[in-house]
Amino acid sequence: MTLVKEAPARPAKKRSAAPAAGRRGRRRENIAGYLFMSPWIAGFLVLTAGPMIASLYYAFTRYNLFTPPEWVGLDNFTTMFQDPRWQKSVEVTLKYVVVATPLKLLLALGVALLLAQKRSGQGLYRAAFYMPSLIGASVSVGFVWRALFSDDAIVDRTQKVFGLDVGGWIGNPDYVLYALVALSIWQFGAPMVIFLAGLKQVPQELYEAAEMDGAGPLRRFWNITLPMISPVLFFNVLLESIHAFQVFGSAYVVSNTQCGPADATLVYTCYLYQKGFKEAQMGFASAMAWTLVVAVALVTAVLFWSQKKWVHYEEAAK
Repeated sequence: MTLVKEAPARPAKKRSAAPAAGRRGRRRENIAGYLFMSPWIAGFLVLTAGPMIASLYYAFTRYNLFTPPEWVGLDNFTTMFQDPRWQKSVEVTLKYVVVATPLKLLLALGVALLLAQKRSGQGLYRAAFYMPSLIGASVSVGFVWRALFSDDAIVDRTQKVFGLDVGGWIGNPDYVLYALVALSIWQFGAPMVIFLAGLKQVPQELYEAAEMDGAGPLRRFWNITLPMISPVLFFNVLLESIHAFQVFGSAYVVSNTQCGPADATLVYTCYLYQKGFKEAQMGFASAMAWTLVVAVALVTAVLFWSQKKWVHYEEAAK
């Protein structure tokens, strides 16, 4: 008989402590990350999310800041749509957006094209052109702008030299909105910097090849520059359109807090401020605010839908 020896049992392998230690390390990192984020999270909940939810509720109530809110359903929205001054504010805001945004972007792109060329002192020029974007939203600049466009001020005197006797723009309902448009255009520095970054990414080989084929400057700009920077152009159009819908400070200060004359600078947010804080109709103002949110969201959706037809991404081309 042949005896079969049983193989000795292998000792059980000890589980490595590395995975457990890695999980504990990741958990500690996550906790540390949330702790560092907690001030922002608390600020977002208390100063942004909380007020937004409260204003959504107030939009369906009659609330004047001094008495408890009273539920009225859609009455605020019905009254708002029938309000002639609300309709005027929508008209003024749309006119401002349609005029100011394209002109601002055209100037920003033109200056960016000039600064994209190699020349001495580029850093100084960029800083000088960008500076108005930093100070343009300040109240002091609003007062300066009001003084520049008042009667017998520098703008009034300059236009008289060219035979234009229309007086100061601030007191003229036909021209005061264009003073706000000029202030917006003057702050072209931010989109200019973004355009400049996009222009730096355009391969020079494309321009050289097009020049060898006999393409002129305008053809190179239309067929090479614009398609290559179209994502940057889309970003600037989206951002500046949203900012234009939210204009308030310049209209409020330049018009001496009256949003006039004759409601000529009654932009949407200015009328919202009047209804909410001057007339204490916070429910009506909340309804206006959420209407603006929906309108801006629709404009954003339309822009994102339209980008498929004119924005060219490098990944899509591949």
